[in-house]
Amino acid sequence: MRALFLLGITFFVSATGSAHDTWVETNTTSVPSGQAVYVDLKLGNHGNHHRDFKLASKIALTHVTLHTVGPDGKAHDLKPALVDTGYAPKEGYWTAKAVTPEPGLYVVAHTLNTLHLTTRAIKSAKTYYYVAPTSAGSSSSVEGFDKPLGHEIELVPLTDPLVLAGPGKPLDVKLLFKGKPLAEATISFIPRGQALTEEFDARFERKTDSNGVASFTPESGNRYLAVVHHAAPDEKGEGYDRTAYSATLTFLVPEVALTVGK
Repeated sequence: MRALFLLGITFFVSATGSAHDTWVETNTTSVPSGQAVYVDLKLGNHGNHHRDFKLASKIALTHVTLHTVGPDGKAHDLKPALVDTGYAPKEGYWTAKAVTPEPGLYVVAHTLNTLHLTTRAIKSAKTYYYVAPTSAGSSSSVEGFDKPLGHEIELVPLTDPLVLAGPGKPLDVKLLFKGKPLAEATISFIPRGQALTEEFDARFERKTDSNGVASFTPESGNRYLAVVHHAAPDEKGEGYDRTAYSATLTFLVPEVALTVGK
């Protein structure tokens, strides 16, 4: 009976794998030059109606990529540095230490392309942090956050997700699917500690316009996870009869917005 139970759990995890979202977080959004940033790679079950910030299992690394992309455009592979924080195979999440001495804007980029039963799952995830030239940090908006990375599906911030974030300040994002804007897609902006209601939650969800743009204005400080899903039932191939795309963007909204100067 125990063997059958474990088999059933394994099947359940595999069968719902395409409904799980991956995302990346950092322990901070700004550090002085020479300080380390810790990058977390997490997995949660947001693809169904239980849309929240909770962990659900832990992603296998076989088909995973994880990089930091610096202000010079060069990518640094973080996958060899990943450490397992869980006691059991499906507990916890992955974390890596990133030392980025050069000042400027950094993006943490993750992709996944794998099969779950008969579904091909293609995912991307991003978050940003800033390395300041001095310990005083930065009070000015930085450039480069709105540059796409070329993922098959990607959420691109159009407003600075670091310096210009704050309660009452809108964050505009653009959804790109194979390099082109995707309209009429639902983007969920999930605050940590908050579960969205089933169907469309007008408090935290927005539809993209004809240019693939959606705008969300947070009411309070928190860490937010922007999530979007796109089904492509006509994309079939060897071993799969449909393709499921998803993208995430993690950003931290401070309790008080910064006063920005140029």
